[in-house]
Amino acid sequence: MSQAADFSTVTVGASRRVVFGDHLPLALIAGPCALESRAQGLEIAEALAALAERLSIGVVFKASFDKANRSSGSSGRGLGLAAALPIFAEIEERFGLPILTDVHETTQCAPVAEVADILQIPAFLCRQTDLLAAAARTGRVVNVKKGQFLAPWDMRHAIDKLRAEGAAGALVTERGTSFGYNALVSDMRALPILAETTGVPVIFDATHSVQQPGGLGAASGGERRFVPVLARAAAAVGVAGLFIETHPDPDSAVSDGPNMIALRDLPALVEELLPFDRLAKELSA
Repeated sequence: MSQAADFSTVTVGASRRVVFGDHLPLALIAGPCALESRAQGLEIAEALAALAERLSIGVVFKASFDKANRSSGSSGRGLGLAAALPIFAEIEERFGLPILTDVHETTQCAPVAEVADILQIPAFLCRQTDLLAAAARTGRVVNVKKGQFLAPWDMRHAIDKLRAEGAAGALVTERGTSFGYNALVSDMRALPILAETTGVPVIFDATHSVQQPGGLGAASGGERRFVPVLARAAAAVGVAGLFIETHPDPDSAVSDGPNMIALRDLPALVEELLPFDRLAKELSA
């Protein structure tokens, strides 16, 4: 595929198609940080499908089968690849939601691509050439999280690697930049810069952006109360999608509880964000 491949619009899913484009209505990537059980996955997916139907918004179900990047070796990691993939397949079959999940190793890409619509490259691995290439060669869309250590304009190199390997499409996600110890800061200038320099739809991760890496000593902390603040700011700038992790009881979650939104609070937040998105795109039309 040519380096000039047009990734400005990305479509995923079958029965519930989701279209990402910086000029298109806002789409949502949502779900738990880690898939903890089949029951949890189905509960969240059912709620997200209802939200998609009620608000006429594209929704992708997100969950990690393994949280490989942990503060401590004793931290919870999720169900693992073999147990999670059948649950992902069931969620898409029952609720029609496209699936996004992380890959951490090249050998995971092919089996994950049999089920997932979007393969996600974690932020700390965004420069791993072999992983990017393996994900691209699956024929699935690839979402690359911007490393906390990178300038937004440097992400064009990751997207160029995907293009060179013939990826079906790409997304790039802003999730904050390291700011001293145990802190991240979100620079809203990064959103248009990412769009201009990569040429792919831009996603803003509102929940990981309030994370405090290692802030609890053996685990990461977070400031959940600022998720709506940053989400409104990103929607007002204008992005293709928002990434919001959610859980029925975030304080009992095995991973990233302090920065996840309670499932019961998600519909009101998304409904609040849609007018910001509409106005931003009307003004830029």
